[in-house]
Amino acid sequence: MSDANQLFGQALVKSLVGERGHIRVARALPDIDVELAGKKHAEMPYSIYQLLKHMIYWQQFMLEHLEGRKPQLPGNVMESWPEEAWQAVINEFLQGVDQAVQIAETAQLDDSLAHFPGETKAGLLRNIASHNSYHLGEIVLLRRIYGAWPPPGGGFPA
Repeated sequence: MSDANQLFGQALVKSLVGERGHIRVARALPDIDVELAGKKHAEMPYSIYQLLKHMIYWQQFMLEHLEGRKPQLPGNVMESWPEEAWQAVINEFLQGVDQAVQIAETAQLDDSLAHFPGETKAGLLRNIASHNSYHLGEIVLLRRIYGAWPPPGGGFPA
């Protein structure tokens, strides 16, 4: 693996787990209880629960491409907003982040993807990081609105 590949992989890892720009992903979620997760605000079209399930859906979709598989696109966008038990949802999301980190640390990042023309492993990992970061910001905002911020240990970037 080249030095450039390794350095970029390290930058991707920082983006995937959350560093400098926002709180670490693993610290922003675990203290959210099911009541808060399901709460709907009049000005938001979705709950924290729905946001995290949406993040998992697209994170998994991109991870499957990174592993050389060809996942099916949803028939419509609403399929990427499924429902299930809250604590399992948090764990599933964090496992996906760990999987993306492992790929960022070990893959040849400029390799193209068999079933995603014009995209590289680095590009898809960057997409996972930015998509997760975007929606994590929404989750943090909802937590602030509901008076459930900061999490234990503080709410500043680590």
